Amino acid sequence: MRTQRVIRTSLLDYELKSEPLLPRHLFYKRMFWNLMFASVLLLICLMIGVSGYHYWGPMSWIDALHNASMILSGMGPVVEIKTFIGKLFSSFYALFSGVAFITNIGVLIAPLAHRFYHKFHLEEK
Repeated sequence: MRTQRVIRTSLLDYELKSEPLLPRHLFYKRMFWNLMFASVLLLICLMIGVSGYHYWGPMSWIDALHNASMILSGMGPVVEIKTFIGKLFSSFYALFSGVAFITNIGVLIAPLAHRFYHKFHLEEK
C-alpha cells in the first residue's frame, strides 16, 4: 500500500509529526502568508483605533492615527483625551491592542516554531 504525501500550505494546516518536513520554498510561502495575515490583522486593529479616536476622542484624523499607532505598538497615548466616552474607548482599545499585539507575534512565530519542533522530532527518530 502506497502512502500519499500531503503537502500542507494553508495558514492553519501544519504537517503532522509523521509527515516529512515541508520543502523550503513552501515554508517561505507559508511565512509570507502568515506575514500577510498578521499585516491585515494589524491594519484592521489600527483602523478600529483611528475611527474610535476620531469619533469619540474627538481628534483629527492624523492625531487619531498617531494615537492609535502609539497605543497599538505599546508606546502609550500621545494626545490627552477629555471626553468620558473617549476615555472609555481608550481604555478598551489599550486592552484590545495588547491582545492584538500578542496574537500578531504568535501568528508570525508559529511557522518558525512549528518547523523547529518538527525538524527536532524528525531527527529524534
